Order: sequence, then C-alpha cells, then structure tokens
Amino acid sequence: MAPVKVTKICCIGAGYVGGPTCAVIALKCPDITVTIVDLNKARVDAWNSEDFDLPIYEPGLEDVVRQCRGRNLFFSTDVDKGILEADLIFVSVNTPTKKSGVGAGFAADLNYVELATRRIAAIATSSKIVVEKSTVPCRTAESMRTILEANSKPGCRFDILSNPEFLAEGTAITDLFSPDRVLIGSLQTKEGKEACQSLKDVYGHWVPTDRILTVGLWSSELSKLAANAMLAQRISSINALSAICEATGANIDEVANAVGKDSRVGPKFLRASVGFGGSCFQKDILNLVYLSESLHLPEVAAYWRQVVDMNEYQKRRFSKRVVDTLFNTITGKKIAVLGFAFKADTGDTRESAAITLIKNFQAERALVTIYDPQVLQSQIWSDLMEASPGVPLETIKRQVSIANSALEACRDAEAIVIATEWKEFRTIDWADVYTRMTKPAFVFDGRLLVDAEKLREIGFKVTVIGRGERL
Repeated sequence: MAPVKVTKICCIGAGYVGGPTCAVIALKCPDITVTIVDLNKARVDAWNSEDFDLPIYEPGLEDVVRQCRGRNLFFSTDVDKGILEADLIFVSVNTPTKKSGVGAGFAADLNYVELATRRIAAIATSSKIVVEKSTVPCRTAESMRTILEANSKPGCRFDILSNPEFLAEGTAITDLFSPDRVLIGSLQTKEGKEACQSLKDVYGHWVPTDRILTVGLWSSELSKLAANAMLAQRISSINALSAICEATGANIDEVANAVGKDSRVGPKFLRASVGFGGSCFQKDILNLVYLSESLHLPEVAAYWRQVVDMNEYQKRRFSKRVVDTLFNTITGKKIAVLGFAFKADTGDTRESAAITLIKNFQAERALVTIYDPQVLQSQIWSDLMEASPGVPLETIKRQVSIANSALEACRDAEAIVIATEWKEFRTIDWADVYTRMTKPAFVFDGRLLVDAEKLREIGFKVTVIGRGERL
C-alpha cells in the first residue's frame, strides 16, 4: 500500500502554532486545501477579518494569510466538517500546566488534546492521519491512539504521528520558511512509516529532504521538551553569571562574547536578561521535571527544576535592585515599565517577566505605568488580575495605569524599567524623556538594549543587568 497523497488538511486549533504553521503550508502547497478550525468564534472571526486584523502578531504572517485566504486557506468554527473532509489532521490545541490535581504546577493538562482526539474518533467516517502538533509529554501519542482505536468506526484506520514545532515567536514565519529541521515521529511499523512519508511529502514542497528528520514516536515527543529545556538552560546559565558580573564589576556582554567565540558553545541564547518567558520554556521544563519524578529519577528532576528556579531568582533580583537603587523604597514613586510582551516582535505575554516585575512593584506600593506597542490593554489587565488572584481590577488600577506611548509612560516617572527589547525603545528621544522625569532620573535596562554611556551623558542614572559598577 502506497503512502496517502494528502490533498486536504484540517488543523484543530487556530493559536500561535496552528495558525502560522498551516498558513505557511497553504502558501507552499497550493495543491493542498488547508482548513484551520477552532471553537473560539472571536478568534476565527479575527482570522477572517476584512482588514486582516489577525489575532496573532507575527512579522510576515499577514502577508502569508493575504496570499492564501479564500484560495486554499480557510478558517472556520465548523470542526466536524473539517475533520470529515481531511486526509490529515493536525491537533494543535493548548496544553497548559495543570493548576490542580495530580501533577499540579508541573504536568501538562492534556484535557484539550483528549477532547480533540475523541471528537476525531466520533466524527471521522474514513481513515485519517492524526498529527500531534501540541507540545506534549512522552507517550501522549500512545494515549491518543488508544482513544482513537477504541472509538473508531468499522473501516476507519488512524495513524498517529508526532510533529513538534520549533518556532521562535517573533521569527516564526522565517523559521517556517527555512527551518533548521522538521521532525516527524511515527511508529516503526509499515503503516506508521507510510503515514510518516505522507507528511514528509507535504513538507517536501519547500523543505530540503536532509532537513526532514524521521524518528520514532517517543523520540520525537521527547526531542521537543529537550530542545526547549536546553535553550532555557543556556539563558539561566548566562543569567546566573550576570549576577556574578554585577558583584565583581565584570561585564556580562564581554563574558558572553568571549564564551560564545568557542565553537563548541556558540553565541546563541547567551544574552543576559531579566528572565525568559513565553508559552514553552517554563512549561516544557516543568513537564520534564514531572516526567523525571514519575520515572523515579529525582536527581534528574532536581537538575531541570533549577533552571526554572534560577529564572525566578533573576526576576526577584532585578526587582530588588530597582528598590535598592531608589534609596531602598519605591512606595508612592512612579515607575514606567517599557514592554509587557515576553519578547520583542510578538504580542504574547505568557510567563512574561514584566508581569512578575510589576507584581513585585505593586507589593512595594509603587505607582506603575505600562507601555507596550503590541499588547492589548485588555490582555495586560487580564494578566495582572491572574497574577493577583482575588484582587479586584479596581484595586489594581489604583496603582497601575497603561500609556499609549513610551513618552507618555515616562512623564513624571522617577525610574524607567526596560522589560522587553522592542527596537523603538532604543530610538526614543531620551533627551526629551529626561526633561519629563522627576530628578534624579533612573533607567534600569533589563534587556541590554540601550547605550548606557549616552544616557549617562544626558543625566540619567543607569543600571544595566549584568554590569557591575566597580572599575
């Protein structure tokens, strides 16, 4: 039996992974009809909006959607129709960290994965290739296969594949156009390998064959967790060294550059910051911690847990440095926080360091004004309420406000905290900002973004993460 030629793809989930990934597949595979389905009508309406006001901000994404939407790319709330018509179904739903029950705070909540899997089994009337796209723990595919086989109709066969995404928000479209690798995991049976070839043929429209890696199902699932854990480990390692730099007078930029010149190490992910964020790093490491504990490997669990502990320490340490520098109190003082997204070129705020910093400033009874060029105000309020459960929004608004520009945020502030590395913060008219601030005027650069010496010449007192004051 030859591999199935895929002509219709359905993606369940129109979020940060499913939306961009399948939009690019539609662009690169004009012979394949791609339908992205989601039960969230507001999200689907945004994908279908006439003015292309998409629910996700990602450079280059709008251009991709403009070229394909209505041709071979469709967005719909009709999940059942999408399932019925597809040859291949991506399951790209949210897998947040569990908040209660067994594994709370560490294990992934697979409720949405299970619901999607059960829906596929209930609706499908013909054989399907089901592709696990969400970031999931090892052996999740086995659970999906068990559900599908137990509920399938006569004559329906389901082949399960793992195809984890390795996108970086802010460069997702570039990553999709020219990926370092595409990983496809399958059962090492004849049928499994044929299903694998079908998906490989889809990516083969534009990805060189040597960049499409085919592996076992369980290796594919673990590889995603391992990649994110090791990237986060590098960030926590350089952040740990930034604390030593501040204490000794060393410069973390110089240290990172020297270390990165070693070809065995390389320069990527060696930029100190106030801490990593995003939907994947912390979630995947905690998932790895839970997996290790479940496998009775406590030393392995403790090793990976320390990566997250160091990240939390970095945020606490930076907050404390702000308080210490502002004469040991920020009560009643206005602090301008520039940036709320977890990184530049995205509107994603999940696990953003800014949320923790602002919560710490609130605890010190500071007055905080936030500006971010992409994050919606409603999202900022939602995140701050989630960070302080039980505290009414009206109470939060007594201490926190949101500005429409960086200049507005900095007016009458005693200190500026750079929490996200947006390029526009580098090109602000800092001389103008200085005239608007209470003196002495402080800048705390948590992203190694600004030219500290130029700001000092203007008159600012500048503190940069990873740089000590000693000569």
